[in-house]
Amino acid sequence: MTDTETQDGGNLGFAIAITFVATLGGFLFGYDSGVINGTVKGLQTAFGSDSIGTGFSVASMLLGCAAGAFLAGRLADIFGRRSLLIVSAILFLISALGSGIAGSTPEFIVYRILGGLAVGAASVMAPAYISEIAPAHLRGRLSSIQQVAIITGLTAAFLSNYVIAGAAGESTNEFWLGFAAWRWMFWAELIPAAIFFGALFLIPESPRYLVAARKTDKASGVLNRLYGQKRGEESLREIEASLETERAPRLSDLLSDAGKVHSIVWVGIGLAVFQQLVGINVIFYYGSVLWEFVGFTEEDSLLTNVIMGSVSILACLAAIGLIDKIGRKPLLLIGSIGMAITLGIMAIAFSQATVTETGLTLSPALGTVALLSAVAYVAFFNFSWGPVMWVLLGEMFPNQIRGSGLAVSGFAQWVANFAITMTFPIMLATTGLTSAYGLYAISAAISVWFVYKAVRETQGKRLEEMNV
Repeated sequence: MTDTETQDGGNLGFAIAITFVATLGGFLFGYDSGVINGTVKGLQTAFGSDSIGTGFSVASMLLGCAAGAFLAGRLADIFGRRSLLIVSAILFLISALGSGIAGSTPEFIVYRILGGLAVGAASVMAPAYISEIAPAHLRGRLSSIQQVAIITGLTAAFLSNYVIAGAAGESTNEFWLGFAAWRWMFWAELIPAAIFFGALFLIPESPRYLVAARKTDKASGVLNRLYGQKRGEESLREIEASLETERAPRLSDLLSDAGKVHSIVWVGIGLAVFQQLVGINVIFYYGSVLWEFVGFTEEDSLLTNVIMGSVSILACLAAIGLIDKIGRKPLLLIGSIGMAITLGIMAIAFSQATVTETGLTLSPALGTVALLSAVAYVAFFNFSWGPVMWVLLGEMFPNQIRGSGLAVSGFAQWVANFAITMTFPIMLATTGLTSAYGLYAISAAISVWFVYKAVRETQGKRLEEMNV
């Protein structure tokens, strides 16, 4: 028996290979989200936008994300998980090319929304696809790779932005072929998007979808290769049995016989919204603007983003090592408590800064405190809510409502993301950083109560065991 085979003849290496291809969508999710960080100044210069216009240019992708996440579950039930990921890859390619070509704010927004459709679909389909091919005892770790891929994509975008801006001297300066550096930051995404598109043709469709589509022979072949013949046949019978008692999935399944939304759906929505209310994407989308506002140079701000991304990857790897050992709920509680404390420290540090015409000035001591607190905050998030929320959404819903539950929760997540992203530059220009980070700290504190009271542990359970 090789290292990549399980005891009953299954092929763990095959499952891992499928997971890595699927999570390339997560990498592009992260890259597409992070690349905007280094281009904000370029957008302001090229399009002459104010704080509201800049905020909408940055947040416009999230409108597409909300639509993509909402539609993805139902479309995946009709056309298949892999098919939807292929469409996402095509949209990633179009968005990366178009965002760099755009000559006006409306044109730029259109291409960003197309990229958002891809991100939204990938954000819910990759974890759902992985959860349907992964063995139960490894599902948490394999699903968590999605968040590692997202953070790796973010870090790659930060590093790419840093290198390109450094080579050009500044993001608004001319780089290659007469185009500004910020445009090349978007075009760099074409390479991983093309790899994702090609790799998707090398992996199979989800066996659960194949059974639902009455392609039992193909499903059996995939399951046997994943788990070995004995366990593969058992899995096939379990899937067939679960589908026999189910109708075709539809949004109305989210309601009970009494017409009320199932409590598990509210928990999914709560998880999705709280992940955004703690303000993580302010760091990821506006990191360079934030640190320049408090006195950093553009080069130091972009380098700080790279450091944040590297810390995030390490935190995600730690979560992968623990999620199937101590469970999902303990990680969420640790993260919520840690984020509430570190966000509170950041709010206090910013409240002690000196206001200048160009922003804030922090003393060396306060600057160090704010930066270390921000790094710790990002680490707590990526040790907990970053990977665990997506793992839970991919596995917590019963089979009958998984697609619809993911769609509604994903939609709520992206709407909350849009609200936080759109309001930050406005708050920055009006009420200031203290109120913004104070609000995020309060949200993190409330999430401790939410997790303790509402979230169920799913560690080690088969998908067929989930109920409302």
